[in-house]
Amino acid sequence: MTEIMLKACLNGSRRFGEHPALPLTPLQLAQEAREACEAGASAVHMHPRDETGRESLSAAHIGAAVREVRRACPGMPVGVSTGLWISGGDAGERRRAVRGWAGLPPEDRPDFASVNLSEPGFAELWHDLRELGVDVEAGVWSTADAEALAASGLECLRVLVEIIGGPAGTAVSRAHAVLARLDELGVPGRRLLHGEEEPTWILVDEAGQMGLATRVGLEDVLHSPVGDPVAGNADLVRLAMARLT
Repeated sequence: MTEIMLKACLNGSRRFGEHPALPLTPLQLAQEAREACEAGASAVHMHPRDETGRESLSAAHIGAAVREVRRACPGMPVGVSTGLWISGGDAGERRRAVRGWAGLPPEDRPDFASVNLSEPGFAELWHDLRELGVDVEAGVWSTADAEALAASGLECLRVLVEIIGGPAGTAVSRAHAVLARLDELGVPGRRLLHGEEEPTWILVDEAGQMGLATRVGLEDVLHSPVGDPVAGNADLVRLAMARLT
């Protein structure tokens, strides 16, 4: 798999109406993915939805979204979320849904999936994904998550250092604390650093200065670095690329 400098996070858990270009259907995800790719993104991360617009881990919805994105962006690595909230907080139900991906042809399965270390059942889910041929991105939100990852002994495609919530003014120091703890514990895997909402652009810049992979998209932020509205994911990718190159 191609190493990622900038990943486009297309929609996240945002709801219909939060942004005019927010992609929810497989065709909308494919269009946004293609435009993000053309703007410079080297992978995409998405939260597929059911027919009502709710996030879903079912094989039918995962497969449909992955299939359309692959048609639109041949060769681009495609990833999905496995956030526990998608299954209503039920780790067993999440695992059953993901194991259902075995019924999909390999080409309709994602290349990688993010697994949050703060959520129960992460190790079992990790093994299920690897049996399916899906790589794992470790979602590390804190030094405690870094310690949990190290203790698990599990290896991943990438370690996502995700600075979620909190004041923008402390985002960089919190990121460095997590990165330092990962290094202290000898956790392998390439690091990807990103934030959400106000800290997004601060951490895109920090990742660029540190030579780390990063991400941007409507999941994380709805405005430019100066607060202007953006047209969609491709607009955000172009803005980020200009800051990283």
